[in-house]
Amino acid sequence: MSVDIYLFNDKNIIEQLEIVPYTLGYYTLKFYTENGKPVNKVTDKIAEFYLYPTGGTLRDSNSNIVFYNSRFDTYRGFRPPHLEKPRKS
Repeated sequence: MSVDIYLFNDKNIIEQLEIVPYTLGYYTLKFYTENGKPVNKVTDKIAEFYLYPTGGTLRDSNSNIVFYNSRFDTYRGFRPPHLEKPRKS
């Protein structure tokens, strides 16, 4: 069974952070939406959202904050992929 990374939950945020680039201070993530908000169910629309790890906020295309979680806040100890040191083999 394949995992649908567009379902909005913490696990899928982390999954997407591993595969999308960090650009200009944020990660561009995609989730199913309903009424402009990310949802944890399959809908007919997927939209882009922007996770700013310095602050732990997820914003919509109008820069409105739609989600805050201290788990994703670098000021609270979160280490996003772009801050991880390359591993030695």
